[in-house]
Amino acid sequence: MIELSAELVAFLMLGGVLTLVLTGFPIAFVIGSVAFIVGLLIFGPTTTYHILYSRIYDLSLNYPYLAVPLFTFMGVVLQHSGITKELYESLYDSLGGLKGGLAVVTIVFGTILAACLGVIAASVTILTLIALSPMLSRGYNKPLAAGTIVASGTLGILIPPSIMLVVYGPQAGISIGQMFMGAVFPGLILSGLYIIYVLLRCYINPDLGPALPSDQRTPMKIKKVVKLIKSLMPPVLLIMAVLGTIFSGIAPPTEAAAVGCLASLLLAVAYRKFNWSLVKHASIETLRVSAFVVMIAALCYAFVGIFMSAGSGDVVSDMIMAVPGGKWASFAMIMLIVFLLGLFIEWIGIVFIIVPIFSPILEALGFNPLWAGMMICINLQMAFQTPPMAMSIFVLKGTAPRELNLTMSDIIKGVIPFVLIIMFTLLICTIFPGIITWLPETMIGPSH
Repeated sequence: MIELSAELVAFLMLGGVLTLVLTGFPIAFVIGSVAFIVGLLIFGPTTTYHILYSRIYDLSLNYPYLAVPLFTFMGVVLQHSGITKELYESLYDSLGGLKGGLAVVTIVFGTILAACLGVIAASVTILTLIALSPMLSRGYNKPLAAGTIVASGTLGILIPPSIMLVVYGPQAGISIGQMFMGAVFPGLILSGLYIIYVLLRCYINPDLGPALPSDQRTPMKIKKVVKLIKSLMPPVLLIMAVLGTIFSGIAPPTEAAAVGCLASLLLAVAYRKFNWSLVKHASIETLRVSAFVVMIAALCYAFVGIFMSAGSGDVVSDMIMAVPGGKWASFAMIMLIVFLLGLFIEWIGIVFIIVPIFSPILEALGFNPLWAGMMICINLQMAFQTPPMAMSIFVLKGTAPRELNLTMSDIIKGVIPFVLIIMFTLLICTIFPGIITWLPETMIGPSH
């Protein structure tokens, strides 16, 4: 064993993770290996094994994490149920006549998908396959079209039932139900600001998003309204099945996730898409995602155990608390750290590393834990859209048909304004914290 100061351990562990992530190794192996090696150096094998085992075992008994496979299964079934295509066509038929109308349709559709799927890769993939070609074929600006898809697809990580909120809540000791309710208004505000931005850009410069030609529009008649309402009913019923049961106190989030699974299967039956191939595909995808989440969660949890046992948590706490300018300067430092980590590390690794370290600091600073947690989750929206990590950007690039000649430069240019909108939303939620806290405070019954 080697005598190392807490400051040096913090530098070795955090610096080691950031350095090894750049090599391209999977984040779970990077975090686990750093924790294991540093633990052996400073504690020896017996204590290290005990810390790692106890932390991983405790995580395996965490009941709220059951919502992860349930929401994943629900999202995969919905992705293949057939409701998405019909819904987009109805929205397209209703709003395509506006300047920038197809981009607005994409944002509205992405918001609805976010409230149904909760899985970023699925949302961005669906939006790319359904919306990118129609926009570009009608003369839409490539950066605007790409940025719209990335931003609206990424709403799925914030708007409930978000897997990120399911993961964040237990780590911070916050009710998942309250996290869900706290995310509703920030998610809708982001969606609304995205729409306003698109409409303003296309009003100023109609060439960026031309309206559908008059000969391609159909007049707004009762039949069109009925079709739109009919296509909106399945996702609305699904959202009510999940969020309605949580908000009304009928069931906590884990059980509500099971209700959502049943509702998604019934929708697949109603759309005649249900078969054993769908069940098999959804089950395998659920197993893959859940194993990925649990593996990273376990190794990050072990990493934090070694980090805290070495006293490095106090080092980070003292550093942040000592920032000149009071508690708001300290909070700004935390948000900056989260943003910078998002450039290099996947969101799930960030959540499992920072939440146990930052939650006590935020509480000591006097911030509402729910509000502070949601601010971090809103911040992490940017992690999906800022290279070099930027999962949403890479999903769009990989899914986009090659004949459209969409470049990485087009996507990054289009994403920048939406990242600035996220920063503006963080400012709004800072000035008006009730945007986050009001709805959770009105919840009825069980919330865990």
